[in-house]
Amino acid sequence: MASYKEPSFKDRAALSADAKQRALEKLKAKPPVDPAVVAARAAAREAKEAAEAKKREEKKAALEQARLDKLAKAAAAEQAIKDAEQAAIQAEIDKKAARDARYAARKSRK
Repeated sequence: MASYKEPSFKDRAALSADAKQRALEKLKAKPPVDPAVVAARAAAREAKEAAEAKKREEKKAALEQARLDKLAKAAAAEQAIKDAEQAAIQAEIDKKAARDARYAARKSRK
């Protein structure tokens, strides 16, 4: 039993066909696109893409440079540690040589 609020299949099909027809008419009523406008939009899009690509490359180069700087800083720190160790070893050698010289001098006096 169909109520008065429920549209029948025929009603729904007619509404659908009517909606499709209106959409088609609306689409046909649109003015044609000007080729100059299309070309201008394409050129603007290409310029924007080129700018974004350049920005990405610059960011990539900056990150690479930062990485290289970090590696160089680490290498310099490592070299400073090695130099400090060498200086400490050399100081010990000099102290031993001075001690040996004093011992030899004391031995030669006797």
